[in-house]
Amino acid sequence: MAKRVCRLFDWDFCLSLILITLGAVMSAFALELILIPNSMIDGGMNGVSIILNTLFGGSLGIIIFIVNLPFLILGYKQLGKKFVFKAGYGMLLFSILLEILSSYTPLIDDTLLATVYGGILLGVGCGLIIKEGGCLDGTEIVAILINRKKSISVGQVVFAFNVIIYGVAIFVLGAERALYSLLTYFVSYKVIDMVSDGFNSAKAAFIITDSGKEIADAILKKLGRTVTVLSGEGIISHGSKNVLYTVITRFEVSILKDILDEVNESSFVTVFDVSEIIGNHIKNRPIENHHN
Repeated sequence: MAKRVCRLFDWDFCLSLILITLGAVMSAFALELILIPNSMIDGGMNGVSIILNTLFGGSLGIIIFIVNLPFLILGYKQLGKKFVFKAGYGMLLFSILLEILSSYTPLIDDTLLATVYGGILLGVGCGLIIKEGGCLDGTEIVAILINRKKSISVGQVVFAFNVIIYGVAIFVLGAERALYSLLTYFVSYKVIDMVSDGFNSAKAAFIITDSGKEIADAILKKLGRTVTVLSGEGIISHGSKNVLYTVITRFEVSILKDILDEVNESSFVTVFDVSEIIGNHIKNRPIENHHN
C-alpha cells in the first residue's frame, strides 16, 4: 500500500506525509494523554471542540473533525489541493488517534509537569505538520485567508481567536485550569516557532527564472501577493533572467513550491526570514497592473 501511494506522489511528498503522521501522533499523545486528563485545553477550534465535549459529551475525535471540516472546505479553492490534502490528512489521523488513545491511562497527573511537557510535545507535533505545509486546526486556515486580505499576521489572528477561547474556558473549566491552558499555549507556541522555523514570521523569496510572467501571475492568483520583477543575467549561461521578489508567510512556502512545479520550469529560489514589513504587499487586482 505504501509503495502504491509513493508511485502516485513523489518521494518528497511521501516523506512529508510521514512527518505529518509523526506530528499527528505526537499531538494526539499530548492532548489525550497529558493535557485533557489534567483539565487543560488546546487553542483554536480544537479548544472549542474540547469545551463542547466537556459540556455535552460525545466523541472528542469526531467533534474535532466535524468542527474543522468547514474550514477545510473553505480553504480548498484558496490554498491549493496539496495544502488542503495535507491538512485534511493530518486532521483525520489526529481525530482517529484521539479516539484510540482515549482508553489509555494518562501519562502525567501533575498539573505543572503536564503544562510543560504537554506544551512541548504538542508544539513539536504541530510544528512538524506546519513545517510540511499542513495544519491541525481550522483557525490557522482562516488566519491565512485573513492574512491575504489584510496586513495582519497569521499569529495575530490565531492569538485573537485564542483569547476568546481561553476566556470562555474560564467559565467551563475554572480560572486556574484556563490559565494553565494559556500557559501551555505559550509553551507550545514557542516550540512551534522553533520547529517550523518561523510560524508567524514573513518570508521573502527571490526566484531566478526564465518564466517570470507565468510564475508572477500564479503567485498573485493563488497567494494574492505582489511580485517585483527585476532583470538579471547569468554569468555562465550569458542569458537574460527574470528575478522575482515577493513576500509570503511560512505557510505559503509549500504553495510557492507547488506553483513552481506546475510551471514545470527549473528555477533557482532562495527563501529567508523578514523581520518587518512596511507597506502593503497584498493585491487583488490583475497582475499586469502590479509588476513593480
